[in-house]
Amino acid sequence: MRLHPIFSVLALLSPSLAADSKPLLPCTIYQPTTNAYYDISPIGVQPLIDHKKAHKDDRTESWHARGYDIGTNFTLNFCAPVIETIEEAVGIKADLLKNISAFYEWKGKKYSIGQVSTELVFRGRELSLNYTNGSPCDSPSTHDRRKLKHDDDKDDDEDDDKKKDDKKKDDDDDNDDKKSHKGKSSKDDEDDHVRRKSTLISLACDQNLPLGKAHVSFIGTSPDQCTYFFRAKTMAACGGVKEPPTGLGAGGVFFVIFLIFLAVYLLGGIAYQRTVQHQRGWRQLPNYNVWASIFSVVRDIFIILTSSCGRLLPRRQGYNQLPSNGRGRGSRAEDENRLIDQLDDEWDD
Repeated sequence: MRLHPIFSVLALLSPSLAADSKPLLPCTIYQPTTNAYYDISPIGVQPLIDHKKAHKDDRTESWHARGYDIGTNFTLNFCAPVIETIEEAVGIKADLLKNISAFYEWKGKKYSIGQVSTELVFRGRELSLNYTNGSPCDSPSTHDRRKLKHDDDKDDDEDDDKKKDDKKKDDDDDNDDKKSHKGKSSKDDEDDHVRRKSTLISLACDQNLPLGKAHVSFIGTSPDQCTYFFRAKTMAACGGVKEPPTGLGAGGVFFVIFLIFLAVYLLGGIAYQRTVQHQRGWRQLPNYNVWASIFSVVRDIFIILTSSCGRLLPRRQGYNQLPSNGRGRGSRAEDENRLIDQLDDEWDD
């Protein structure tokens, strides 16, 4: 039977549609073409619990990458903030310091190059992870524009000071309110339009590394040092089939199959023995004679073992074993016979 071409197309698309319909966990993704499942969470470093001792395989610090030609090293994490404590970073608010996933230190100051993100992206066959909203980018053109603007404002203020001396007393309060409001709005607009540092991590497959290990390398940066590129080799980026969300292992699955087989065997055998063979009582069990003989053999072995073990146990001396003063059971019988003979002689007399 030959299927219509549209059914063939639907059959090919069904795995991808099924994968898209399932909610993805953080730091996981399906490859669009092969439908392979990727989970990068094993290389994400998590802080240790206070009462938990560090195992020899547990990481106590984030991943590091050496920046050879730019004079600084980088610290980053995958799908999680760095576990190092950051008390201050340039251009980052205090409530966002705990979300920094990559940073570097330069001249005693720490610069964030991205906030935490758990969204993986496939660009063709390349798997990548992107961090954004880091510290503000410092470009020379921006410095020049800010400096020129500051000088012009300073000259204008000196010219206007002489003209506003007479009106300063009357309009002092109103001018302060307007300036403060204008300053806040201009600062908010500047924060919204400022360019911030970002990080792009390319994830590559390396089957020679253990699952929870990674090798991170710094690739380069943009000319304005606003975007930083890294490459991470790890086994977690090799992809595979998603494991079923069940707590049963191989032994648990085998045990469940055994229980199902046992239930079918008992129920089917009882139904057959009762309806076809017209058996009642224990004889309704399937293969009753076999199980009865096995039970009798096990019972005999149990009796033999218990009796053998009972002989090895020391016996308690009770009242039935009295001291005989060196005379055994035979001498006691002779005494009884002698007493009977004596009584017979006296009876004859």
